[in-house]
Amino acid sequence: MTMLELDPEELARYDGKDGKPVYIAHAGRVYDVSESRLWKGGLHMRRHHAGKDLTTDIGGAPHGTEVLERYPQVGVVRKAETEENRVPDWLAPVLRRFPMARRHLHPMTVHFPIVFMLAATFFNLLHLVTGVGAFETTGLHCLGAGLVFTPVVMLTGLFTWWLNYLARPTRPVTIKIFTSIVLLLVALGAFTWRLEHPGIPDSFSADGVVYFLLILSLTPLVTVIGWHGAMLTFPIEKEPEE
Repeated sequence: MTMLELDPEELARYDGKDGKPVYIAHAGRVYDVSESRLWKGGLHMRRHHAGKDLTTDIGGAPHGTEVLERYPQVGVVRKAETEENRVPDWLAPVLRRFPMARRHLHPMTVHFPIVFMLAATFFNLLHLVTGVGAFETTGLHCLGAGLVFTPVVMLTGLFTWWLNYLARPTRPVTIKIFTSIVLLLVALGAFTWRLEHPGIPDSFSADGVVYFLLILSLTPLVTVIGWHGAMLTFPIEKEPEE
């Protein structure tokens, strides 16, 4: 059997859709997993798509690479711009020593600003309903914590995007970047305003209303970011037909 030599774009054509073969790549080798019932329609575990290099994904899977030995190797991946020839010399040994840094840094940190920003809105709502000043103070503390973590998460997100997705622009990533910048600016503006005018949460003036709307806007902003992040990890797919 003649071995194919595929670049990433050519590999992507074998995605299992419309009757196409189901090819996946691992460590430079291309395997035909069309006969696997777990890859029906080119989607595995509602997360992994055919037509892609899954070297990193398989490294974090509950099974080893021995499962690939059940399926024929049909080709190799042609050298292109890969992680190995893009990663600086000082970074490569770090990634080998701590492989979790390849994909897990961003998911591991992203929960902190989401929780803190939601909590800021929640405690300000409690303050509005109850009039208890301690709730508003707690909301301010949460807002400050969210401000600390948001730039960290943005940096880890950009790093993961560059390392694993070759910094290719996609709609979810573009939305996440834009919305994260808006979130950071809104949170910074609200936090600074609150520090300079401590009485503004208790004010029923126009400024007090605008401040409260800024705090409320944190919730839809982090919801949009979280939703599109989840779309990258667990894309919405049609159920394959039986």
